[in-house]
Order: sequence, then structure tokens, then C-alpha cells
Amino acid sequence: MRYIYEYDAWPEFTWDDKKVSLILGKVRHLQGRVFGKMGSLGFSLKEETMLSTLTLDVLKSSEIEGEILNYEQVRSSIARRLGIEYSGIVHVDRNVEGIVEMMLDATQKYKDPLLEERIFGWHAALFPTGWSGMHRIDTGSYRDGEMQIVSGAMGKEKVHYQAPSAEVVKKEMDLFLEWFNSDIEVDDVLKAAIAHFWFIIIHPFDDGNGRIARTLSDMLLARSENSSQRFYSLSSQILLEKKDYYEVLQKVQYSTGDITAWLCWFLTCLYNALESTEVTLEKVLQKAEFWEKHKETSLNSRQRLMLNKLFDGFDGKLKTSKWAKITKCSPDTALRDVKDLIEKGILKQEESGGRSTNYELVI
Repeated sequence: MRYIYEYDAWPEFTWDDKKVSLILGKVRHLQGRVFGKMGSLGFSLKEETMLSTLTLDVLKSSEIEGEILNYEQVRSSIARRLGIEYSGIVHVDRNVEGIVEMMLDATQKYKDPLLEERIFGWHAALFPTGWSGMHRIDTGSYRDGEMQIVSGAMGKEKVHYQAPSAEVVKKEMDLFLEWFNSDIEVDDVLKAAIAHFWFIIIHPFDDGNGRIARTLSDMLLARSENSSQRFYSLSSQILLEKKDYYEVLQKVQYSTGDITAWLCWFLTCLYNALESTEVTLEKVLQKAEFWEKHKETSLNSRQRLMLNKLFDGFDGKLKTSKWAKITKCSPDTALRDVKDLIEKGILKQEESGGRSTNYELVI
């Protein structure tokens, strides 16, 4: 079988416009709805949501490649670079700083052209030591050797993909960058999907191609919204659908030029990411409205702690025994706290009954 780049039509992509437009329309509608809801958040809540989203995006994009980063380091680095107040300022490793730098350069300066020098800078930032694990790699430059994606034990390797030869990478990337920076009549959300696939096929670097491809998608999605504010994480959703992600890439890499299957998968994945964010936003808005309503209500620190936990997703049923354990108070004090909230119309007893009494928020 031939790879997509070995056909004469490469890189002229085709797709079933009817199928793709149907999903694209749903994505665009949901995108607008999510941004509308974000507009109703206060400044501090908006900042917190954006900080959480960007942190998640950096963590999950690396996790797709099997690299687990430190949550506090990533969050701290993003907060400092965006000028967001964050109490957990910690020492940040160079490789974490580099990944954060790349992500923020793409999403905060999404209008800037994507030049060769800029993408070399991203790659160098990803590998500040010039090493990827145990292997020394060329950083800030295109690869000069062959590139295969393989799996399996030594001597029994299975080749999943053979990228274009090193001799043509510069020419392929020049063409890609020219297309990326041009004002073609393609929706930027669709362009984000095409750019992701095209870049993965060229595989221009020794390592880091997947992370850069997802960063390119994030950059074009920021353009599609004309906003540097990020409220959903595509990489988080890709990680959840990782098996399908690799399967569809492997399938479409043998296409003669039709990338309908990839575009439909990418757009559906993006829709799922937006849908997940909408659910989270509903909870954030619900919590904000609650605290606005009860800003004059007299509550002790234990009650505030437990109410925030209930809004943020409490594990299991709320019982006075759990209340006492979490707030480190006596069972009698826990019962008094709960009864006080029932009298104030904040909590109610669950109707399910049973041997023990459970409580829930009055929404």
C-alpha cells in the first residue's frame, strides 16, 4: 500500500463536504454557546477557568506521548506568564517551561504568522537539553534522517508509518507553512483539522511532532474564535479517545487524498470537548450564583469548605460522619453544621431513606 504523500495529487486534500459541513455546523453552534456562557462569568472566575484549561491542555498533550508532567509546575508556569495571581508558585523544570512557552506563544499570539524560525523555536523549547529520553536529537531544525513509527520488541518491530524522506522535508514544510499563513476560503476549525493531519504526515522533527501538531490545532482554533482565551481542552479529549485517534490517523495515511474520515473524527472529538466544557461551565455558573446569593449568609469555615466540595463534585453521599472526617470536627459539631444549613434552606435530607441519613444541596 502507498502512503498518501506518494500519490501525484499530494497535498491536494478532498473530502465529502456534506458529511463534514454537518458536523462543522454543530461544532460552530456549540462553540458560540460555550463562549456566550463564558461571557457571563466574572473576571476572576474567567481567569481561573482559563488557567485550569491551559494547564489541562499542556498536561494531557504530553500524556498522550507517555510523558507525565508535574501539575503544580505547569499551573505555576502558566499563571506567572499570564500575570495571574496563584498561591502555589513553585520551582519549574526547564522542560515544563518550554512546553508552556510553546503553548502560550501559539494561543496568545494566534494572529502572528507561523514562520519556520517560530516553529523551530517551539521545537527547541520542547527539548531544552537536546535530548529526548536516552536519545540525543537535533533541536530547532528539521530531521536529517529517516522517520518511522514502530512498535514491538527489538527484532520484531512493526512499522506503523514511514514518513517522507529527509531530503523533501524542507520543501514539504515550505508548502505547509505557505498554506497555513494564507487566507484560503476554509473555515479555521476545518483548517485546524487539516493542519494537524498534514503536519503529522510530514513528521518534520526527530521528536515532538504530535505535541506540535496539537499546538497548531489550538492556534487555529484560537483564530476561529478570534480570542486568546481558552476554555476547553482538545488534547484532554484526544487522550480520552487516544485509541481511535491513532486508528483513524493510520487508516487515512493510506488514503489517495480523501481525508473525510479524519475530518469527521477530529470535529466529533472537538464537539465532545466543547460538550464536556459546557457541563463544567454549568457547574461553575451554578457555584458562582450560589455564592452571590449567599454572600450575606452567616457560614462558618467548615460549612464553606463542605459546600465548595459539594459544588466541585463530591465523592459519594454526604453524611455527617464524612463531614466530621473531612472538616476534622466531632460528629455532634458536624450534625449542628448540617442542621444549620437545612434551616437556612441550603441543604436538605435525601428522600431515599435507608439506614443512614444522607444530605444534598438545594439547587
